[in-house]
Amino acid sequence: MVGRTPTTYQTVTQTIARAGIASNLRAMHARLAFPLCALIASASVQAAVPPQSAVPGGLLVVPVGPAGGAAPVVTYDGKRTLTLADNGEWKAVVGLPLATKPGPVQVTIQRPDGAKETRTLAVVDKKYVEQRLKVKPSQVDLSPEDAARVETEQKRIRGALETYTEAPPATLSLQAPVPGRRSSSFGLRRFFNDQPRSPHSGMDIAAPTGTPIVAPADGVVVDAGEFFFNGGTVFLDHGGGFVTMYCHLSAWDVKPGDRVKTGQAFAKVGATGRVTGPHLHFGVTLNGALVDPALFLPAPAPAAPKK
Repeated sequence: MVGRTPTTYQTVTQTIARAGIASNLRAMHARLAFPLCALIASASVQAAVPPQSAVPGGLLVVPVGPAGGAAPVVTYDGKRTLTLADNGEWKAVVGLPLATKPGPVQVTIQRPDGAKETRTLAVVDKKYVEQRLKVKPSQVDLSPEDAARVETEQKRIRGALETYTEAPPATLSLQAPVPGRRSSSFGLRRFFNDQPRSPHSGMDIAAPTGTPIVAPADGVVVDAGEFFFNGGTVFLDHGGGFVTMYCHLSAWDVKPGDRVKTGQAFAKVGATGRVTGPHLHFGVTLNGALVDPALFLPAPAPAAPKK
């Protein structure tokens, strides 16, 4: 895991001071019954929880109890989910993979006192449109060598996207990583050279090669490298299983373990990997599930009227 902040009196004191709570940690700790890890979570900046979108590729927002003590541990499909304090209660923000079938799904809630609860929620269907693209035949009908490379890279990509660190994200409200026209391509059922492939699991933002890409929120670089389909790619861990991905880069100047701040330029738009032109493929995961990035971004500015 990367980006884990050590639990020390110094770092906790700084967190509490920023939140406007008492600065004398030792006296406070003697009076409080819950552990320091809960103190960190409840004293952290509360991230605005996005609206629920209970569809494949969306998210569930599950209230799981008052935020007066340690946070419950919530899991979905065997993976730990993000749990945040919001308006005085703990809420689990659960990513739903695009492959989720409409109908009932379950989350498991493990409370600090050891009690366990299973809660059933409903996922509704969403119809995504189709997209047909023409690319080099070698990027559809892979050679044995390329197929082996892709298999290895998929494990590496999955490992980066499933990163979970204890410290919660400072925010779930992301700024746009690059200016440009956003396609509503998330969830498109894609056909490359008329052959069906996996649905599109991110947002494409059109921009010229070399356009700077900035961090949409504070984060830590999990991985960075060149991939067969994704081209130049960087993964940022924002905490609590909230991870963002940037693909088809022409250049990047960060490495695993580097910290980036909101608005910091760290890469450039390109046309590497399997693409039809320069753009940024922007991906967002919660609990390892790729979800619609539009859920976390401000609405795009309206297009200027044509003259």
